[in-house]
Amino acid sequence: MDWRGSPLAYPHGMPIAVRPVAPAIVALLCGLLLVGCTSSETDSGPVNTEAGELSKFYDQTPTWSSCDEFETDAPLPSRLECARITVPIDYDAPDGATAEIAISRERATGDKIGSLLLNPGGPGGSGLSMATRAGGTPIADRFDVIGFDPRGVGASTPAVRCTTAEQADAERADLDTDMSPIGIDQTEREDRDYIAGCVGDSGDDLLAHIGTREVVRDLDIMRAVLGDEQLNFLGYSYGTRIGAAYAEQFPQRVRALVLDGAVLPDADPSDDTVAQAAGFQGAFDDYARDCAAVPACPLGQDPTQAVAAYRALVSPLADHPAATTDPRGLGYNDAITGTVQALYSPDQWRTLTAALRELARGHGDTLLQLADISEGRDDEGEYSNLNDAFNAIRCVDDPRVTDRAVAGDMDTRYRAAAPFLDDGRGTGSAPLDLCAQWPVPATSTPHRSEASGLPPVVVVSTTNDPATPYPDGVALADQLGGSLITYRGTQHTVTLSGVACVDDAVADYLVSLTPPPDGLTC
Repeated sequence: MDWRGSPLAYPHGMPIAVRPVAPAIVALLCGLLLVGCTSSETDSGPVNTEAGELSKFYDQTPTWSSCDEFETDAPLPSRLECARITVPIDYDAPDGATAEIAISRERATGDKIGSLLLNPGGPGGSGLSMATRAGGTPIADRFDVIGFDPRGVGASTPAVRCTTAEQADAERADLDTDMSPIGIDQTEREDRDYIAGCVGDSGDDLLAHIGTREVVRDLDIMRAVLGDEQLNFLGYSYGTRIGAAYAEQFPQRVRALVLDGAVLPDADPSDDTVAQAAGFQGAFDDYARDCAAVPACPLGQDPTQAVAAYRALVSPLADHPAATTDPRGLGYNDAITGTVQALYSPDQWRTLTAALRELARGHGDTLLQLADISEGRDDEGEYSNLNDAFNAIRCVDDPRVTDRAVAGDMDTRYRAAAPFLDDGRGTGSAPLDLCAQWPVPATSTPHRSEASGLPPVVVVSTTNDPATPYPDGVALADQLGGSLITYRGTQHTVTLSGVACVDDAVADYLVSLTPPPDGLTC
């Protein structure tokens, strides 16, 4: 789950983009009548588990072809195949407008059990590249590995759009750190302008049907169209919310479910935001200790002084951006974004050290590049729709904070939980989140996950996960009656990232349905 929505983050409630350890970095259309679709002779036919008006969606057969025409954050390997699957935008009006879900596939190399669908998180993350995630494992031998862009995201159409590239650049440069009544009013007026852009570019109908409620229904159509009687699913971060919601609605249609980096469906939004802030502070502290062991650490050799040293580097950027080769320069917001991007995984700590050393010399190129990765900005200055989709999804998925006292309290608690992110300008007041003014109603409500008749599932949780706290994984495993794999580390999600203890247990479960040993800790 992104740390978006934080009160110290970006204008319009758009904080730094999520980049899980399993990041998400197609083109023939079957047509509105869902006819004329063919597949290779080795493909299974669709498994229609629905009657009535939805039957035509379950009966379609995807046409697989090259992924060249499918827009993603990075080129997809030529070995992948892509297709599109048609779904109704409004499941209560199946004869109305439709959407096209972009999917990718890496075929099983051995005796195929079925398809395994993967989601990278976000919400709003493109998942087409996830089809390569299991390469070289027993999972890739026994499953067609399927990536997909959820409705409104990436190569799926229609895609949620709210801003132009120029507007996105301007929003990143807009500090929105003034917590006076005048500053709060200005931020909320900017929110209204942003929302107007969402409505103008995407329309109310798509915005009203973009949430997890609909993605779960889409997932069931994908399962059937791929020829599977039951679903095999691996979800990271926000993808755990998709998986848990599917389990609640279709427990009898689940074969195997792996959820890594739990997002609890019953979480209080304020408490969840503060917990995430504490998680990133913990990751920063771990990074500072690691950096202190390196000569010339830009934060010094005393980890207890690392927050002060970091603030001394980034705070001046609010008034004087650092020089970069790119004419934009490195402003304060992007310095924070780039830092948090690097805190998702220890694999990026060395890059963060180099970036902070560079900043100490007055240059911000590396931090700006990290921020661009997080924000989905490419070398040509164009953006993926990650941020816009994130906002649209969370605003219909989560309860809305409309009480100004609650918003101010959350801001205060957030600053206390993550002092490395605190600009020192807190007043006890804060703007209402973007979602407080969202133009369509929420489609989900907080609730405890309950799925009667669900087969054994597996939850993976990392002890020092900065974005999805470890206790949430423990709680989700308990709610779903599943097995818990604990990974001791500081990173966001771990499955299929090369940790044999985790990967072997997950592969054994997916292939043979053997749950991991009780209390497995890696």
